[in-house]
Amino acid sequence: MDVSDLIDPLNPAQREAVTAPLGHALVLAGAGSGKTRVLTHRAAWLVRVEGATPWNLLAVTFTNKAAAEMRGRIEQLLGVSGSGIWVGTFHGLSHRLLRLHWQEAGLPQGFQILDSEDQRRLVKRVMRDLEVDENRWPVRQLQGFINARKDAGERPEDLDTGDPYSGQMARVYAAYEAACRSAGVVDFAELMLRTVEMLQNHLELLGHYRRRFRHVLVDEFQDTNGIQYEWLKLLAGPESDVFIVGDDDQSIYGWRGARVENLQRFREDYSNTRVLRLEQNYRSTSTILEAANTLIARNSDRLGKKLWTEGEQGEPIALYAAFNEQDEARFVVERLMAMVEELGLQRRDIAILYRSNAQSRTFEEALLARRIPYRVYGGLRFFERAEIKDALAYLRLIANRDDSAALERIINTPTRGIGNRTLEAIRLAARDQDVSLWAAARGLVESRGVLPARAANSLRAFVELIDGLAAGTADLDLADRLEAVLERSGLRGHVGKDRSERAQDKLENLDELITAARSFEQDATIEEGMDTPTAFLAHAALEAGEGQAGAWEDCVQLMTLHSAKGLEFPVVFLAGLEEGLFPHRMSVEEPGRLEEERRLAYVGITRARQRLLITYAERRRLHGRDEFGIASRFIRELPPGLIDEVRARFSVTGPDAAGAGLGQGVIPEAEFNLGERVQHSRFGEGVVLDCEGSGPNARIQVNFDDVGAKWLVAAYANLERA
Repeated sequence: MDVSDLIDPLNPAQREAVTAPLGHALVLAGAGSGKTRVLTHRAAWLVRVEGATPWNLLAVTFTNKAAAEMRGRIEQLLGVSGSGIWVGTFHGLSHRLLRLHWQEAGLPQGFQILDSEDQRRLVKRVMRDLEVDENRWPVRQLQGFINARKDAGERPEDLDTGDPYSGQMARVYAAYEAACRSAGVVDFAELMLRTVEMLQNHLELLGHYRRRFRHVLVDEFQDTNGIQYEWLKLLAGPESDVFIVGDDDQSIYGWRGARVENLQRFREDYSNTRVLRLEQNYRSTSTILEAANTLIARNSDRLGKKLWTEGEQGEPIALYAAFNEQDEARFVVERLMAMVEELGLQRRDIAILYRSNAQSRTFEEALLARRIPYRVYGGLRFFERAEIKDALAYLRLIANRDDSAALERIINTPTRGIGNRTLEAIRLAARDQDVSLWAAARGLVESRGVLPARAANSLRAFVELIDGLAAGTADLDLADRLEAVLERSGLRGHVGKDRSERAQDKLENLDELITAARSFEQDATIEEGMDTPTAFLAHAALEAGEGQAGAWEDCVQLMTLHSAKGLEFPVVFLAGLEEGLFPHRMSVEEPGRLEEERRLAYVGITRARQRLLITYAERRRLHGRDEFGIASRFIRELPPGLIDEVRARFSVTGPDAAGAGLGQGVIPEAEFNLGERVQHSRFGEGVVLDCEGSGPNARIQVNFDDVGAKWLVAAYANLERA
């Protein structure tokens, strides 16, 4: 049998994996090593060489896009379409099983699936029926709790109800399950759990599928959670040939339940597992790979592999120590513009990666200023994010009580007992009296007996809150006013109650909004007749209204490191590598989480094909205040010989005390770094912010610890390094 078309395109390690004897195999596939090719060629090998039929194959991955690609490649290699192979995601395949066996699963034949938003609404309704206070128990937190419990294979009756905190959540979980049964609906997490329970409770059905799926192939195995592992163990019986592909060095989703230890667990549960390694990388230069290998080697309990390439050495990794986040954004944008112009790159070839969504704002502003199209991959632009729009809506209503859109957005955000009936009463009164919603609300508060007492009290508290914020913050600057709004409205506390990664992102976005407000006050030119809050709101609205570049346009790609997994770019800027930012401050105390942060850095580095540029800021405004940072440990863990440090420098030259005109010479050239600490005889110590000009007319801006920022003539400043 001629299988040259299957094995000829493969390198020796790939060929060894594809043609491995039947049995259990774990393929450790490094970044850019061709894992999808190996998995699809293995499926074709099983049919064309080992005598399997397409009916005997089960192939599982994590996204619909990856599943469609996998199916297409397998069908192309087999020369058939509609081959009957079960290829899909864990949730998609579970849905298929439940549709086929709805009776065994205890579901109505026409059961429907709740998306995340529908699930949240149902949880909210259940909480209202149980009179659970949303201020104390945020809806998203309870929704996350329910999904996490299902991912762990736990029903309400499995939980400890003795503790008041967990007991309350278990109570909501139980009521939510009852509501789902009554409505004939299932959520995404239920698809997996219900399938596992169905197979556990119907052994004949389980036996049927074990006999059918004699060959099970799983991609991205490092991302499996507890219930997915149990699902796989059930369907892949003792006689099955199980072939899994994964990379423990790219396990970055621990915060949402993924268990990197499942790779080790697989070797323990499936004896005589053959371990194969794909280490030849077809993506990156050897410089980038050496940096990635050195970094990830710091992690313990790795299964062990080392990426290599036959490709070129490539450029050194550029490292830029920015003075602050604006300087960081300036450097990135200027360097990417030069690459587009000088190297002939497309803008879509360039990605800016960062740890936190909040970091996108300064890059967005810098790109907008240069009219460079960009796209925030997998997310919203900064001023379009819900928590930002909520905060700005408070500012809008304080500035203009007749802004009915702002009122509707925040009247019950965070929840304060003003429901749809009360809001509808306000709308009706506004329409009947031809007034704004605010005027109608105030009228309803002042009119006795129109609203139920509880609703009237809640509405009165809201009106008093807005009036109080307007009066109490009138004399504050913009950033302090915004800070007061976030605290007194309860918005920050509302977002912060949920301890998930997503909630942490939202809190960081609110902090970044404070930073944006303070920067706007310092740098913006405000038109005559317009106050600062109004100008800032206009600025935010205009930026949000710009619209992202379309997916088809040639635009710079902005994304978080988590979003970047699976992607690759000729040029990658890895931004914000400072202690506390990346690695994130919440991870540095826990070895397990710190190792996941290091894996995230490894993922970021290996996204780059030709050039990698790393930046960090020596001063960054975080949480509304300036913080002086130090370079991330991940920078220090890279081989120094691979790093090309790029530092912004300027020179100043000045006459000696007698003056150059007297022919007595000039002081030798002195160099200062932006961000360097200097000493002045009168003003004390400070940090160099900026410079302009050259020669005897050069000026230096220094931010002194005691007296603030001052411009000095370099020739006469007599600055010394502190």
